[in-house]
Amino acid sequence: MNQINRTQENQYVAFKLKDEYYGLDIYSVKSIERISSFTRVPNAPDYVKGVMNLRGEVVPVIDLRIRLGIDSKEIDKESRIVIVNYDESVVGLLVDASSEVIRIEENEIDHVPTMGDSYTKNYISGIGKKDGRLIMILDLEKVLEFKGRIKNES
Repeated sequence: MNQINRTQENQYVAFKLKDEYYGLDIYSVKSIERISSFTRVPNAPDYVKGVMNLRGEVVPVIDLRIRLGIDSKEIDKESRIVIVNYDESVVGLLVDASSEVIRIEENEIDHVPTMGDSYTKNYISGIGKKDGRLIMILDLEKVLEFKGRIKNES
């Protein structure tokens, strides 16, 4: 009897930060939005861009570049906000550009190599290989783990 070799396939929403591709588990992503206006929040950490009104809901927006220790950049026409569900809240993640939904099999995901003390490595759960590209798979729980929780109370 022939055995069928099945592999677990996961779907990720891919987006760019600087010149690199990143991915978030599709099940944590609610939507991808064009940039609208933000309202700054006084005394918020530097990675908190502000809050936005998303269809009547006040949503905190995190600049993912700053959160991951990457140089900030001006918002442009390609910039997007990835809206994610996290811990019974909705949070927006500012990214350079959204890309696509990709499928990556478990055997195409490697562990993050240890190369010294990397700030960004703390937020990456694995590195996927797809169509000649490397996709840094983000651990949303670690990315959104804050000392002073950001929560949109309703």
